[in-house]
Amino acid sequence: MTRVVQYTFFGLLVAGASAVVLAQQPQPPKQPTTIELPPLTGELGGTPPRFAVPDLLALSSDKETQDAARVISQVLWDDLNFEREFYMIPRDTYKSIPPAGSIDTVPYDRWRELGADEVVIGTVQRIAAGVRVEMRLYNVASRQSRMGREYTGSVANPRVYAHTMSDEIHQTQRSLRGVARTKLAFVSDRNREPVAATVEKREVKEIYISDYDGQNARRITINRNLNINPAWSPDGRSIAYTSYRSGLPDIFVSNIYAGTLDVLTKNSGNNFLPQFSPDGTRILFLSTRDGNSEIYVMNRDGSDVQRLTNNPAIDGSPTWSPTGAQIAFTSERTGTPQVYMMNVDGSGVRRVSFDSYADRATWSPAPYNEIAYSVKTGPGFDIKILNIASGETRQITFGEGTNESPVWAPNGRHLAFMSTRQGRSQVFTVDRDGRNLRQITREGNNTTPHWSQ
Repeated sequence: MTRVVQYTFFGLLVAGASAVVLAQQPQPPKQPTTIELPPLTGELGGTPPRFAVPDLLALSSDKETQDAARVISQVLWDDLNFEREFYMIPRDTYKSIPPAGSIDTVPYDRWRELGADEVVIGTVQRIAAGVRVEMRLYNVASRQSRMGREYTGSVANPRVYAHTMSDEIHQTQRSLRGVARTKLAFVSDRNREPVAATVEKREVKEIYISDYDGQNARRITINRNLNINPAWSPDGRSIAYTSYRSGLPDIFVSNIYAGTLDVLTKNSGNNFLPQFSPDGTRILFLSTRDGNSEIYVMNRDGSDVQRLTNNPAIDGSPTWSPTGAQIAFTSERTGTPQVYMMNVDGSGVRRVSFDSYADRATWSPAPYNEIAYSVKTGPGFDIKILNIASGETRQITFGEGTNESPVWAPNGRHLAFMSTRQGRSQVFTVDRDGRNLRQITREGNNTTPHWSQ
């Protein structure tokens, strides 16, 4: 028998004009689901398992519950498809198969005729606290349940149930950390408001966050000014960014669940491109406080500022290694911008890119040991990936618009980046092999994405 693990989801909270307080994150299960079946593979052996995700059964007749059942099913199919671990049977082929009579009665023979190895059956039911969502993953050949989950909470955002199901299926069936519950932060001018207190007519740039697929976009900064270069803290509860709200560009941290704001640099030169250390205790940034553009590090609260580079050329765009022991950055010290590496104390500087122009490096998480960066390939930029161990590079975009500011997903399997391939600047994601390009944003201009952990 498969044990059912329960979750409770909390509702959304809203704060005032200076920050946005978001929903608490789902709490992890107290104990893992017991899996008694052998590792999940396709019936033919060596092929990806073929998955079917029919609409969840709405056990309540109200429209909100029925809509939630449809949304959860479609989003779950999309989330599972994103990681490419399974062959997802198209949902429009399910029409000939009668719905399951209940979560425990599945028409296995019909699903087997369609070629499904695994099928997700679920229910959504209205309860006093909101809704209860149940899910089972059934093996069609053995007619056994591989895993089960039960969730209770608000019906306001049914997508969160699908995202959680997807990540748990990937974890239990593939030992893979999925990204369905992660978030993207990015800069957008979509609200079309003019910058406050300026004579020149310029539109504001505000920080937004969204689900990993671009849905549920929400505005984080509301100050009618220029806010740029967002970066998530490792715990996903805060975002560091540069804002011109006080005149000069300073580094702020919005604690988005607490609804508070920290000012870290306080008009000491121009300060840009903050990056939290992997343990969240320090922040790298670029600053002109000593006259030249150099790389500095400070504590999470803005104290103990230390200068790491000391070169008459421009240094910037720092990024941490996954262990926090090394830093990659951009420097013009050889005449054109190139990517360099150094130890966390500023020693051991060495050049690692040899392109005409390279910038905005981002270090992949384990188990990969790679750096993605933007390289000038003509009138625009493309994304390259450097294998640090071998020194070999591979290019994953090829001259469609300009492609800049790459950032890794927390499992290292995907990149988000900005591209003008559709005209305006928009955020896209792509797999690390250059496949599965997806447009994430569509409204206004959207730039400099950062992927939460």
